[in-house]
Amino acid sequence: MTALDSVAPVVGALRPIGLDELVDRAELLTRLDRKYMLPLTDLPLVLGGLDEDVQVLEVDGERQFAYRSVYFDTPDMDGYRGAAHRRRRRFKLRIRTYLASGQHFLEVKTRGPRGTTVKQRVPYDGELGRLGPEARAYVDDVLRVAGIDSHGFRLVPALTTRYLRTTLFLPGSGSRVTVDTDLTWALPDGAELRTPERTIVETKAGRAGSGADRLLWSLRHRPCPVSKYGTGLAALRPDLPANRWLPVLRRHFPTAPALNGSPA
Repeated sequence: MTALDSVAPVVGALRPIGLDELVDRAELLTRLDRKYMLPLTDLPLVLGGLDEDVQVLEVDGERQFAYRSVYFDTPDMDGYRGAAHRRRRRFKLRIRTYLASGQHFLEVKTRGPRGTTVKQRVPYDGELGRLGPEARAYVDDVLRVAGIDSHGFRLVPALTTRYLRTTLFLPGSGSRVTVDTDLTWALPDGAELRTPERTIVETKAGRAGSGADRLLWSLRHRPCPVSKYGTGLAALRPDLPANRWLPVLRRHFPTAPALNGSPA
């Protein structure tokens, strides 16, 4: 089964919602994210079980969109290690590209109150492989407000991810669900890992969860720590601490270099 076979038949029948309306009704830049990694073969059952009023993001007639994210970290991997050790003051930094439109955004994620994720972003028109002075100043300012002193950091590309995303809107709870397929992770040296037989479903809602969460729970899927950045690096780099992600790696990434003790 391909990603197109899993997603297209179900989302093709849903009512569309435009980007402006979606942002207006469910921007949710401060939210509680729950991530689920499941076999691609389970996806039609999940999508088909959502509330009848669910809508799908549609832009220029398309309902599935290609994304690329270039993540930045320090040479000592401070951002990764903060997540691996569950530090309160941690960050994630990336340049995200919407490949269909060619738009780029600089995004900084930090931790908010009670485990929420706070994402701030601005349009980006610089080089994808480095942060220019204005971009760096923006990053430092966002991190400073979050209580992180980054002025001594040297930020360099650490990982690139690519995938196809479908975004759903649940009007009843004002929440969103994203479905990512055709997942690929690549290190700067070219080492790569693909998981075409897996999908990541992410719900973005308040603490109580959404109808999508309850559906996933009823199908015996539970949230797991499957950060694309953290899990991807843990899978590709055996030299990094990976304890937090080992259950996910063993279940969904059995051929990962980190599990086989080989260099990426």
